[in-house]
Amino acid sequence: MRIEINEHTFIQDIEEEDANEIFAVIDRDRQYLRTFLGWVDFNQSVEDIKEFIEIGKRMERLNSGGNYLIRYNGKFAGIVSLNQINWTNHYTSIGYWLASHAQGKGIMTECVRQLIRYTFDDLGLNRAEIRCSTANHRSEAIAIRLGFKWEGRIREAEWLYDHYVDHQVYGLLKRDWVLT
Repeated sequence: MRIEINEHTFIQDIEEEDANEIFAVIDRDRQYLRTFLGWVDFNQSVEDIKEFIEIGKRMERLNSGGNYLIRYNGKFAGIVSLNQINWTNHYTSIGYWLASHAQGKGIMTECVRQLIRYTFDDLGLNRAEIRCSTANHRSEAIAIRLGFKWEGRIREAEWLYDHYVDHQVYGLLKRDWVLT
């Protein structure tokens, strides 16, 4: 899959040859990413990233989700994912993270916008969900900006290294989606 976002940005399938570049960004931004992402410490080598890529490929083969690389001005900028596609009930969860050098440019909002379009128009799903830590205001702002509705709070939803964090849950239905 490849989705053009604009002249500077696109989403594409992740390939094994992307592993070195992804690991370099994670390693450089390790402290920053640990603020909201519990998987950072499990990625200590390029081999760990290759395993992540294979898991994503397996999800795609099973038609249960996928991880997609974001490129901005030719450089790796982050990941956006369709997690746990539920074909019986026609919904998925969207996850994402962005490298520090790509923050504040509207990149993730536009990538998630196009992934939602793909989710509803191409996959025919009815619902998309975004969950984020109650302290992750940037991630929450993306959900709100894209028309997701706040649906609740899940207490102690995630173990983040040495403490639990609550999650906000935002949902969007296909009938409420308006591509802007």
